[in-house]
Amino acid sequence: MKKCGRSSSNSLKSAETIRLIFSIGCGVMFGLFIGISFPTSSLTKIWVSSNPRGAEQLPPGLVASESDYYLRRLWGNPSEDMPNKPKCLVSFTVGIRQKYNIDACVKKFSDDFTILLFHYDGKTNEWDEFEWSQRAIHISARKQTKWWYAKRFLHPDIVAPYDYIFIWDEDLGVEHFDGMEYIKLVKKHGLEISQPGLDPRKGTTWPMTIRRENSEVHMLSENKSGKRCSDPHLPPCAAFVEIMAPVFSRDAWRCVWHMIQNDLIHGWGLDFALHKCVEPAHEKIGVVDAQWIIHQSVPSLGNEGQAKNGKAAWRGVRERCEKEWLMFQSRAENAQKDYHKSNGIDTSNFTYNPNGMDPSKFISHSSNRV
Repeated sequence: MKKCGRSSSNSLKSAETIRLIFSIGCGVMFGLFIGISFPTSSLTKIWVSSNPRGAEQLPPGLVASESDYYLRRLWGNPSEDMPNKPKCLVSFTVGIRQKYNIDACVKKFSDDFTILLFHYDGKTNEWDEFEWSQRAIHISARKQTKWWYAKRFLHPDIVAPYDYIFIWDEDLGVEHFDGMEYIKLVKKHGLEISQPGLDPRKGTTWPMTIRRENSEVHMLSENKSGKRCSDPHLPPCAAFVEIMAPVFSRDAWRCVWHMIQNDLIHGWGLDFALHKCVEPAHEKIGVVDAQWIIHQSVPSLGNEGQAKNGKAAWRGVRERCEKEWLMFQSRAENAQKDYHKSNGIDTSNFTYNPNGMDPSKFISHSSNRV
């Protein structure tokens, strides 16, 4: 009887084992069936073609495509870091020799402006004597121009929170300038690209950018005669500001940034093409007369060049500026031709570069200024 009991117990255990194995097998088969019928990728993989390039696999709510130059705390609630966010960005490309002039410039801008300094001489700690320098952004790369910096550090998605972007030289006198009053006039007159008027008593190059008395802004040159004004609505007689002190709206800068050539670092010729980025350009690009500056024409970055073959350092820099201007003109013309041809447009009667100039014949108001 004991043997019989052990046999019955063993049989029950065998049956339970068989049922367990059968259940596991059925579960595996069912899982395989579900996996084949409903691929895992269809449940978990995301692909959103409207997301920025490279982020298509992210849910849109997780994509942060824009940034800023707001300084944030290392503690506390992130939403409380910036009780007041500046609406404008002002950048200066600077060397230490101009630090007191830059100090005067920065004091013309309120807390509603983020200050960004690009240091072409590598010296940043020397600016610590200024209280505002502790809140400014400092970026340093030796012997680089402001357009080199702008292409790399002012991407439209980085400066997207700012209504206006100032990209200024270091040698500007601002005794008669106020940043907030300037912005008020730009908004009042609907200017997308602008600059302050230039004091006519100091050397100037283009009639269009000379300050006019008893005027708030102007968009057309008073002098429309001669070869330089083949079209009164095109540069340099309208739709024109110089590259020393331009101010761009957010939308205009998004276009202009894409037009800046990565290898053409001096920006010469760019001022003749800015009109491509706003429409109608002769109404959206202008000079603010009521807030004006003095171009001091201080030799600065030109002296950062290299003397070679008996030529002064600034001469080599100047020659590259002229070469880049010709290269930019050529690229702009060829790009327009290629675009028209690709769309089946006959270009035989087109004039692509009516205001093109020979840079070697361009006379600046300072022989050693670039």
